[in-house]
Amino acid sequence: MKFPVVSEIASRSVVKIDSKSFISDAISLMLEHDHRNVIVVDKSIYRILTIIDILNIQARNIDLNIPLSELDLLVVPTIDKDKNVLDTLEYLSASIEYICVIDKDNSLYGLLTHTDITSNIDPDTLMDNLRLQDFLKLGRKMKWVNKNDRTSDLLNEMVTSLFDNVVIVENRKPIGILTTKDVMRLIKYKEDLDLPISTYMSSPVDTINKNTSIKVALEFVRQKHYKRVIVVDNDGYIAGIITQKELISLTYSRWAVLMKEYQNELTEINTILKNQNIKYETMASTDSLTGLYNRNKFSQLYLSAYKAMVQRHNEMSIILLDIDFFKKVNDTFGHNTGDKVLIQISHALLRTLRNIDIVCRWGGEEFIVLLPTADIHNASLLAEKLRVYIEKSEIDLVGHVNASFGVSQVREGEDMNEAIARADKALYLAKNNGRNCVKTELDL
Repeated sequence: MKFPVVSEIASRSVVKIDSKSFISDAISLMLEHDHRNVIVVDKSIYRILTIIDILNIQARNIDLNIPLSELDLLVVPTIDKDKNVLDTLEYLSASIEYICVIDKDNSLYGLLTHTDITSNIDPDTLMDNLRLQDFLKLGRKMKWVNKNDRTSDLLNEMVTSLFDNVVIVENRKPIGILTTKDVMRLIKYKEDLDLPISTYMSSPVDTINKNTSIKVALEFVRQKHYKRVIVVDNDGYIAGIITQKELISLTYSRWAVLMKEYQNELTEINTILKNQNIKYETMASTDSLTGLYNRNKFSQLYLSAYKAMVQRHNEMSIILLDIDFFKKVNDTFGHNTGDKVLIQISHALLRTLRNIDIVCRWGGEEFIVLLPTADIHNASLLAEKLRVYIEKSEIDLVGHVNASFGVSQVREGEDMNEAIARADKALYLAKNNGRNCVKTELDL
């Protein structure tokens, strides 16, 4: 069994544009190549402009003649072209499903997608006896709507709720699907968005039975070049959705079992997986609403980061933040809107934090951030940056929300809960000092 090098499977044909170019240039490039996104090159940093960003730009009437550098675009992770495909496991839990492959001089070599990974998985190594229905609980949050719903309303919800696909149903049976590629078509041809979504949905929709094996499902995805599979029961009613990412995760789990059976031949690969084992777990490690890590995963990553801190004599800090008056949001606008606020705050954190930072939904409206290599001064500055970003963010229906922050620095030899307790006391102090502010353990 051979695991390919990243350069062997990366797509060399990448649609890219310089960050100094205008937004209008990027949109024209996307329409010309019929792409849902484009890579924005900012020296050695690579960002991504997606169709959801375009919808946001249109909704906010942003001037299309400003440079892309002025947009707050997500940074795409990078990986060296000579790395093994197993090293890409690190990015499977990320919100971006692309990895920029770079050469030794940090120039862009190509682009790696989940499709590229899927296309290079040997079906003979998959879990032949396990069925999709055993893993539907892993399926990411999906959206399905009635065929008569208005297209413009649906596009607005795609922006605010961050759905990248919508299933159109009739009597609980899927009859069509709208993906970001379909949205690109709507923009390109300036379609009438007041018409029902059934006018523009892709139909008929390909489905797969929940009793299908993982092996067949992955072959189906690879042949169809789909990013997700709509799963139905024996009567054709929608049962859920499972993504490429989840199928890949399951496949690697199966690979791990095979490696143990053939340890003599695969010693090197086993070593890679053993070293990576703490970092790469199942999707049960994430919060189902926001997609952020949950408490259990945070505790594991904390231990790993703490060991690195001690070995390298670095600093490390913790930020604990709580959305102010969140109960009032739920009471005024309802829990569905409250959930949308939590999702948007989660994405605001991911946009603002560094790649090495670890962010988790701690519970309710509370979030925790672990900052490797940051002392309490730098952590306080980053917390203030987050506070301002959240305060200025426009949230649909609600408008603006604020958050309070508590910051502590991890001390060598202490338990994780002690560091968190100090951050919690600082957060309590921030709440008592009028909210919407940052306090550190030095203020206690």
